[in-house]
Amino acid sequence: MHYTPAAGDHGLPFDPFKAIVAPRPIGWIASHDRAGRLNLAPYSFFNAVSTNPHIVMFSSEGIKDSVTNIEATGEFVCNLATFDLRHAMNETSAPLPYGESEFDAAKLETAASVSVSVPRVAVAAAALECVLIKSDHIKGVDGQWSGSVVVFGEVTSVYVADHAIRDGRFDMATEKTLARCGYRDYAVVDSLIELSRPAGTPEGVR
Repeated sequence: MHYTPAAGDHGLPFDPFKAIVAPRPIGWIASHDRAGRLNLAPYSFFNAVSTNPHIVMFSSEGIKDSVTNIEATGEFVCNLATFDLRHAMNETSAPLPYGESEFDAAKLETAASVSVSVPRVAVAAAALECVLIKSDHIKGVDGQWSGSVVVFGEVTSVYVADHAIRDGRFDMATEKTLARCGYRDYAVVDSLIELSRPAGTPEGVR
């Protein structure tokens, strides 16, 4: 089959786009408003985009509380979503009224961050403390706003739980990192394969 996204002429019950571009890391984004009220929400459009400096991004379909808070305060934290935290992560996707804390709703304790005022999820095996670089109301080729806001943040401090380090590496297979797939599906990283790069591959190529 072949279909045109703008026309939605795939003839299927659901658009397969998100299932094709998958699995995707989950950005479990913590933020607070100017009054200090906490927010925690998972975003499936999330990834790292630079290592020098460390930069991450997430995209919000619509101007949600996370975007509002981050644009107001300039700070956020990306918490690692893992298999053991799957139900808590899912709970924080509920549309609570603005100002109500998803930390409280999901019964998640907070831990103080080092470089930003936003706390992290205390039980998360890793967290990236971020300072806002920019938010972009991304447009399509027709010049119209897509309805999505892409938020870029520079990572100013990284937290990794001691138990997550094995043989000098972050052990995502043991920690069972979650990834978002299409529809209501998720994937769990519980095994890895290793491939060596071809001889002569420039160091900067990843």
